[in-house]
Amino acid sequence: MSYKIVVDSCCELPANLENDPRFERVPLQLEVGSHHIMDDENFNQKEFLQLVASCPTCPKSSCPSPERYREAYDTEAEDVYVVTLSSKLSGSYNSAELGKQLYLEQKAKNIYICDSESASCGEAQIALKAMEYAEAGYSFAEVSKRLGEFRDAMRTYFVLDNLETLRKNGRLTGVKALVASTLNIKPVMGADKGVIVQKSQAIGIKKALIKLVDTIIKENANTAKTRLMISHCNCIDRAEEVKSMLMAKAKALEIIITDTAGISSMYANDGGVIIAF
Repeated sequence: MSYKIVVDSCCELPANLENDPRFERVPLQLEVGSHHIMDDENFNQKEFLQLVASCPTCPKSSCPSPERYREAYDTEAEDVYVVTLSSKLSGSYNSAELGKQLYLEQKAKNIYICDSESASCGEAQIALKAMEYAEAGYSFAEVSKRLGEFRDAMRTYFVLDNLETLRKNGRLTGVKALVASTLNIKPVMGADKGVIVQKSQAIGIKKALIKLVDTIIKENANTAKTRLMISHCNCIDRAEEVKSMLMAKAKALEIIITDTAGISSMYANDGGVIIAF
């Protein structure tokens, strides 16, 4: 059976799949002062980070409309799999569901919407699994079931140089206490059912990245034969350093590095590193 995978623009697919016709990216919108930027194929990370650095107000984002999702579902493919940002962090999931209702009022279609309970490369992991399961010939019901199970078992971790955008936009409700940034203490963060939580902390970014890897190894007994994905915001050297540490300790089957797109660049800020597997 034919299939299509719809993702919102927080999903950072590997470069070889960015223009793959099996995928459609539904963009969120970014707001930096008076600038309104679509998080689509024209997004320029360098220019965006410069805008954010020079703007006195905190950047914001808005999710795609239900109508935009409805349009994405209007395809000849028989099965549609949708992966969105965590519903605890964005309205993208709710828009996808409303778009599904709008579409099904007019036509019949198999549509499964997966709340990633993650973001960035976490969404990409689920999207890649949807492709793998569909290509393996599983039925729509079986792919949907397997995606839910994979999502529930998936882990997301990240270290950011700057948490201000997350904090000011109310995305740190799961963090009870946050250390002062003036102390150069960098928290190691994770996701718990889509809510951001603090896992650990270290002084300085280098030690925080080491703590990030140590936390992953400590909390996950078996990372062998696993695909790990690393998304970074304008810090390829950090991503490569983390990859080297993971290759030495995690014995992963594959480690893929991707650049953050617009929405992830906004929240991760310059220098952020995100890992999902």
